[in-house]
Amino acid sequence: MYIFQVKSNTMPPEITTTDRPTPEGKQVAVRIHACALNFSDQLIAIGRYQDMPTFPATLGMEFAGEIESVSDTSPFELGDRVAGFTGSGGLAEYGVFDPRYLVAIPDAMPFNHASAFIVAYGTSHIALAHKARLMRGETLVVTGAGGGAGLTAVEIGVQMGAKVIAVVRGADKVAAVKAAGAHHVLDPDVDDLREVIKSLGGADVVYDAVGGDMFNDLFRATNPDGRILLIGFAGGNVPTIKANHMLVKNITVIGVNIGYYMKERPEIMRASLAELFKWYEDGALRPHIGATFPLAEAGAAFQALKDRTYAGKIVVEMPVS
Repeated sequence: MYIFQVKSNTMPPEITTTDRPTPEGKQVAVRIHACALNFSDQLIAIGRYQDMPTFPATLGMEFAGEIESVSDTSPFELGDRVAGFTGSGGLAEYGVFDPRYLVAIPDAMPFNHASAFIVAYGTSHIALAHKARLMRGETLVVTGAGGGAGLTAVEIGVQMGAKVIAVVRGADKVAAVKAAGAHHVLDPDVDDLREVIKSLGGADVVYDAVGGDMFNDLFRATNPDGRILLIGFAGGNVPTIKANHMLVKNITVIGVNIGYYMKERPEIMRASLAELFKWYEDGALRPHIGATFPLAEAGAAFQALKDRTYAGKIVVEMPVS
């Protein structure tokens, strides 16, 4: 079978072949149909992710497919449609996984949507609902709002009744965040973020997936008792946080590592996904898939992710066999 594998942090990932894996113990086998890419896949490829798999590693944190074999104690049956949040192994035609990290998907959800759902929507929902406890009527600022996670934060913020300010660059990404329901859209290259956000009433919750220099403006635009969610540092620089300023303004800075919930607290992840799937079935959420590539072109998909070419998620689809 074909897989997209990284052999070391000094070698680029590549398509290679390997034997089809055999389940052991309680593992189940999954015929994978689609796998979405995440920024974390880039970090794994260069050896800088906080929860690194062992090299050589098959990339792909999240995927969707069908159960092909089960153990006697499996909660799934043959043919069940599932999505996985396993951290790696999704960019392959087949995989074997611990069923604790798989979840049944709605019948109406196609595999490409399911593959692009778990990490981005799970991150944003746990961040906004579980960690920040975003309340109806509050103002939410989302940075990197045109990315895979950022767009879901916009959608979920709107669904939870917040006023959403999206910070984004590029006409296509502006269109995407507007379609997702953002009430205001700011360009960090043009707008004075601190002044404009303050003129709109200030931020009650900040969902920051970028970090870097922008963080200081966001911090200063955050209202007393505000919450700042650290989702990632796509801007490349980790900001310095002044604890005395946090104290004076009663600001809470919250780290959100979705990998922790995937591996250590899957029950919280499952509860979050149950609500998210309901919203999907109600038509309130729809994954924005910016581009789709076949597995044979996974390298090009990976480069597009690195270059931030597309708004929303990039999905790799497996060959039909």
